[in-house]
Amino acid sequence: MIHEKRKKVVFKHYDQNQPMLLPPSLDDLVPANHPVRVVNEVIERIDIGVLELGYKGGGASSYHPRLLLKVLVYAYLRNIYSSRKIEQALQENVHFMWLAGNARPDHNTLADFRSKRLKDHLEKIFSQVVLLLVEEGGGIVAGSDTGRDEDRGEREPVHVRLGKDGGAEQAADKGTVA
Repeated sequence: MIHEKRKKVVFKHYDQNQPMLLPPSLDDLVPANHPVRVVNEVIERIDIGVLELGYKGGGASSYHPRLLLKVLVYAYLRNIYSSRKIEQALQENVHFMWLAGNARPDHNTLADFRSKRLKDHLEKIFSQVVLLLVEEGGGIVAGSDTGRDEDRGEREPVHVRLGKDGGAEQAADKGTVA
């Protein structure tokens, strides 16, 4: 019987309890060319004055409508439509955390914003967003990180449909924005 000498296995060290002198910045964790950065830039460029006018003032502070709009648009591009799943992404996904500046609106806030404040303005605002996303980021509206169909080397078309509840859904008919 031949005994082969087994090589010693070496694992990389990790310590979940290792304290850090400086925690990493969320900005350092999001690549420069990531689609979340395109969404951020596009939403910063659109006019949301009509949304801001819907707030009366006084009372408790509110999440800025631009923050909520960024989160919803990015969630839709990632095929996340449930306000509870968006809330979960804001707690667990570094891209959502970065986009929201680590703010954590709950599912009720997201649902109310979408159904009450955004309801009458969604089509106009979302059309602006889609057009700017196509201009800025090409295929990211199709939900891929690269925006390229690897077989054909072409940009994916935009497939977005506005739902009855004020949310966006992928359109069944290709190449349309309804």
